[in-house]
Amino acid sequence: MFVLMGSFSAISHAETVIKFGVDPSFPPFESKAADGSLTGFDIDLGNAICQQAQAKCVWVETAYDSIIPALNAKKFDAVLSAMAITEKRKAQVNFSNVLYNIPSVLVAKKGSQLDTTVDSLKGKVIGVAQGTTQEAYAMGVWQSKGVQVVSYQNQDSVNLDLETGRIDATFTNAAAAETGFLKTPQGADFAFVGKTVLDPQYLGGGAAIALRKEDQAQLAMINKALAGIHADGTYTKLEKKYFTFDVFSNNKP
Repeated sequence: MFVLMGSFSAISHAETVIKFGVDPSFPPFESKAADGSLTGFDIDLGNAICQQAQAKCVWVETAYDSIIPALNAKKFDAVLSAMAITEKRKAQVNFSNVLYNIPSVLVAKKGSQLDTTVDSLKGKVIGVAQGTTQEAYAMGVWQSKGVQVVSYQNQDSVNLDLETGRIDATFTNAAAAETGFLKTPQGADFAFVGKTVLDPQYLGGGAAIALRKEDQAQLAMINKALAGIHADGTYTKLEKKYFTFDVFSNNKP
């Protein structure tokens, strides 16, 4: 009887765990602090969602270009890594309610005459991070019309080649560029060029948490927790910690 009661007690107090896959190379959404810990808006959102759901957060670092296959291989439960909702991705995973919706931008040397038109970019080299919606847009809209697009493993690698002049510009998330690279000493000579880009076909309709198709109960739990952090003001508090503009209703930076 003692063994049975002990087993029941252990089961009844089992802790709910949510394992989030993340590529920590995309500040201010996810990056590594000097001590190696994960930091950023997505990390804070995930931890707040877990707290609201009375669950334990576990973060699994994964390269972005393989993050959906890793999710479907059950290496973690969900992707929380600035992932935009696209039709192609919706065929592979389910998405939570929208976390935020931010335009994409071209970043180049200050004073550059570049803009986001094909005519302006012909003869130039544009860097993008692999697996991103910005890569899909650059390949589909620009490269197909003669613009040279180079893909890198992550945005940090893109920024390095931009800084050293190996590429002419990078196409990336506006908030990540504004509060990340452009705030660093290495980004001091760079700025947004041309118009911001919103294209649902390639760039999606906002970022959300991705889950496996069959995990309906966990999707419902995460959506309920997300609604909770909006209702109690936690979302707004975290948003103001990282941004000077409204990232939820898609106000432009």
